[in-house]
Amino acid sequence: MQTIFIALLSIFTIMETFSQNITTDRQPFAAGRFYPADKKVLTSDLSVLFRNCKKPAENWKVRAIISPHAGYIFSGRISASAFSAIPQNAVYKNIFIIGSSHVMYFDGASVYNCGDYITPLGKATVNKEIANKLISDNKVFKFPVDAHIKEHSIENQVPFIQYYFKNTPAIVPIIIGTDNENTVRKIAEALRPWFVPENLFIISSDFSHYPGYKDAVETDSLTANSIISGNSKTFLNTLQSNESKHIPGLVTSMCGWTSGLTLLDLTGGNKEFEIKLIDYCNSGDSPEAGKNEVVGYNAIAVIDKSEIAAGESLDQTSFSFTENEKKQLFKIVRNSIQSKLSDNKKLVLDEKSVTENLKKPMGAFVTLKIDGSLKGCIGRFVSSEPLYKVVQESAISSAFEDPRFSPLTKDEYKKTDIEITVLGPLKKIDNINEIVLGKHGIYIKKGSNAGTMLPQVAIENGWTVEQFLEVTSEEKAGLGRDGWKDADIYIYEGVVLEENK
Repeated sequence: MQTIFIALLSIFTIMETFSQNITTDRQPFAAGRFYPADKKVLTSDLSVLFRNCKKPAENWKVRAIISPHAGYIFSGRISASAFSAIPQNAVYKNIFIIGSSHVMYFDGASVYNCGDYITPLGKATVNKEIANKLISDNKVFKFPVDAHIKEHSIENQVPFIQYYFKNTPAIVPIIIGTDNENTVRKIAEALRPWFVPENLFIISSDFSHYPGYKDAVETDSLTANSIISGNSKTFLNTLQSNESKHIPGLVTSMCGWTSGLTLLDLTGGNKEFEIKLIDYCNSGDSPEAGKNEVVGYNAIAVIDKSEIAAGESLDQTSFSFTENEKKQLFKIVRNSIQSKLSDNKKLVLDEKSVTENLKKPMGAFVTLKIDGSLKGCIGRFVSSEPLYKVVQESAISSAFEDPRFSPLTKDEYKKTDIEITVLGPLKKIDNINEIVLGKHGIYIKKGSNAGTMLPQVAIENGWTVEQFLEVTSEEKAGLGRDGWKDADIYIYEGVVLEENK
């Protein structure tokens, strides 16, 4: 995978990486190169693209789209199809635009926070509050804004946004500079608080680069189907399989595969989402290009099924585990922490010894306590990874990476009690009477502030529903005790597993 990424980067000019002196709006770079620099011509071209593109008939609630970023004469119709999956009356507070860097490599993500994005259609306002919070709260976002200056993948989406939406939402432009899958997972986790219905996510990516026409059609179909599966492992395996075929001319199956992986890490395992292919073509379909060395373009949309049928209750999955499965999960937690403490190594798990039930994609939190006091608690709401892997990673993070506590020591480990909470999907509620204490965890979100409390916390403290909301709002979301009253509230179910010693 790294070979593909580096090979693609070599096509482009490498920029200076560490200058961070930009203090002004980001000026257009792709205008006149990938799309018209004249406002009237650009507006006319966009009108034609939207008039001629394929449009879904359904009235979907769209949470994310994948849209190409090539020259509009080649890929513009497919971009228009991706945007047309969104009802024109849809309202979003923010649009997160995520692209993979074509011009520089760095082990994380760069979010533009020091100005707005300018195109021939005017200014697209950047939500600097969210951008600054991403940078201040996450090491993985502490990378230079220089990555944006000559990067076209983000900019090429902005005119479509400005043209399509009556009231243009604020944007959050993000460039991913890494090909490290673990780093991509951290990027997704940092973005998860904002992956809510009020925001739209745009993944900017072309697909196959430079095979012949027929090979492109086949390869792009395989890659698109792997994304539609919603499973990140299937997606990565498909990319690897495409590479192993040594297709003539094929440099990459998807230039923005790290951005696509970020989306799958955000959506994976959540039954609320359905991923749909809207349309496809490649540059060979354009009269301006030949059938050799083509580039592929897919329009894909992530649909929120919970929003389609108003009032329909979300299926909150029930979980059950045998005593042997519970013992296996706690053994994974214990052995993973012990391996890190003793040898500073990650425990290698034998997948064959794990039951099928523990291989299902689920979210989970691992909580560590010493003498009843919290020592660490980290996890994921949802995951495309199997439960046993999520539990292992959450155990290591809770023991050594929870920023509220110092890393667990060998002496502390001997006194540590472990609790595992396996989570169901999030469901937005309009009435707090839907919250059942001890059954539901809550997640409160307002603007860039968000926080959660696990189901068992309310019972442990003897709280009422309102006290549960007040404490979560104040201590976790930073909104004050009454902040929940005008915030979005989500619930999720959890099964709490306690260790039998």
